[in-house]
Amino acid sequence: MSQVAALFADRTRARVLTALADGRALPASVLAAEAGVTAQAASAQLARLLSAGLVTVERSGRHRYYRIAGAPVAAVLEALARISPAEPVRSLRQGTRAAALRAARTCYDHLAGRLGVQVLQGLLDRGALVATDGVRTPRRRAGDGLAQQLRNHPYRLGPAATDVFGALGVPPERLAPATTGRPLLRACLDWSEQQHHLAGRLGADLLTGLLGHGWVERPPTRRAVRLTPAGATALSRVLGVGTEAARPEPAHRA
Repeated sequence: MSQVAALFADRTRARVLTALADGRALPASVLAAEAGVTAQAASAQLARLLSAGLVTVERSGRHRYYRIAGAPVAAVLEALARISPAEPVRSLRQGTRAAALRAARTCYDHLAGRLGVQVLQGLLDRGALVATDGVRTPRRRAGDGLAQQLRNHPYRLGPAATDVFGALGVPPERLAPATTGRPLLRACLDWSEQQHHLAGRLGADLLTGLLGHGWVERPPTRRAVRLTPAGATALSRVLGVGTEAARPEPAHRA
């Protein structure tokens, strides 16, 4: 455990892993820019992460594209973000990026942040999901681990699941229970909101649907996502989600 933990302790490696935490594959040049180091330094750290099994690599033409090894690695990053002290905001740009991450971001391959929590609330309100413990909110339950995918969660598909998820771009056949592989329904305790957001295969399909409709936009190298005007209208209509859910908080120069 100490050997793996040490890989997260280096600033460059931590920034590289954070850049990959949304599940996309990025080239070493982009990761070097994200980490603020030379290409040579980034390649050296990527080699260590690759050797430890925390990232995978795929060659395409002359380039090598790196990807985080899976959801467990992303869960460790989310947990560390929750217990780590906030980095001092020294510029307006830093403050804006931090606020954007809290407002709406990807957590591996599903939606997180304030928008992710509000979407889960909307799914409960519209009957697409039902809370088996009778609590009709995504609030943290007793025993929930901090900032991680939960082993047990209180949600199941509701009577309106086909209609509501279909309106969000998830085909009906994707609502079938998983017999093998990734579970259909999972929940994460969001590190910034300390409430649940939707994970699992259904969470990934939901984000894919929102992106496909153009309701959410994802910049090429950032975890923060943006709710488009069309998306704000659609989520308000389908889920009753207010436009303030994904609006970044005002940034203040430190």
